Amino acid sequence: MIQTLPHPTLLRYVYNELPADEQHEIEEALLHDPELAMACADLLLAQRALDHLARAPRPACTAAILQYSRTFMR
Repeated sequence: MIQTLPHPTLLRYVYNELPADEQHEIEEALLHDPELAMACADLLLAQRALDHLARAPRPACTAAILQYSRTFMR
């Protein structure tokens, strides 16, 4: 069982970026550590909320950047 779990490792677990053996260890730890399970649940909720945010800049921002870049082409 994992005695201390670094926050980045838990984040990698949430984003499914761990090797299978490490993932299994964390799942075992989650079964036996309610605080860790709550922290993981919070991260999963945050991940779900962030996944629904817009990921593209506003059209006005893109237009301003393109306009600015054209000043170097003259």
